[in-house]
Amino acid sequence: MPELPEVEVVREGLAQFVEGRRIDAVRVLDARALKRHDGGPDDFVGSLVGRRCDEPRRRGKYLWIPLDGRDALIAHLGMSGQFRVDAPGAPLPRHARVVITMDDGTQLRFVDQRLFGSLAYCPGGAGLPEPIRHIALDPFDPHFRVEAVAGRLQAKHTTVKRALLDQTLVSGIGNIYADEALWLAHTNYEHPTSLLSTRRARAVLRRAADVRRRALAAGGTSFDALYVNVHGDSGYFARGLAVYGRDGQPCPRCGTAIVRQRFMNRSSYLCPRCQRLPRRLEQSEPARARASSSAHDAPER
Repeated sequence: MPELPEVEVVREGLAQFVEGRRIDAVRVLDARALKRHDGGPDDFVGSLVGRRCDEPRRRGKYLWIPLDGRDALIAHLGMSGQFRVDAPGAPLPRHARVVITMDDGTQLRFVDQRLFGSLAYCPGGAGLPEPIRHIALDPFDPHFRVEAVAGRLQAKHTTVKRALLDQTLVSGIGNIYADEALWLAHTNYEHPTSLLSTRRARAVLRRAADVRRRALAAGGTSFDALYVNVHGDSGYFARGLAVYGRDGQPCPRCGTAIVRQRFMNRSSYLCPRCQRLPRRLEQSEPARARASSSAHDAPER
């Protein structure tokens, strides 16, 4: 799934082509792409045509285009959603679902192979759309405060990676960047949040910001054609990953083989030497089990 750096790359690409433009026409090729829009395709089209687009914005993995400073077009890319900017008449991508034509003829195409992504019109959503208000700030937001978020992290009754994936605590972190941040912070993904020191809690959040900043500079992380930027180009941060997807390869820090472990119906990658649990926690299996199964965990969205 595209994470914060990938969505930010898309947002920056969109800004070059839509800011200040008006929408001339909208074609809905597959109504399933509008599953979060209550009014159906005709209402969606009527709500967008003739509207002026302001600079696209983002919170976590959501992005939106403010319209006339009042309303918004909201997008969630899901597992495979893409925005492609093409010249009029260019062949449609195979999985194109919605085509938005701007007043200069440029076409913005929403492409989604697996149909987990969605578009929706949100009245009054230019500043912050209502469906996104539950999403927490991310470390790129000027109002994000590491100290405050670290305190909320320590107050949770779960394990540290589960907390990082909770979009109501800190947004935009998914499986890849959680593993990379925890490696940078020398922290095991099973470390109970309530037993994190203040210094370690802050370090985890700062490393999460560091790795996403580097990923953004590299255009994001692409493992296949499901994530590309608005020009159809892949990001190349995968070349700089330290642990994710590198099971059996040497840790860049100590040379120990990276291991892959099951985690929430997916995988976690870590260095068993650099990221050992403190001895007292390794000997406290019941406490770790209680933390891992906490009912307070929020799912990744």
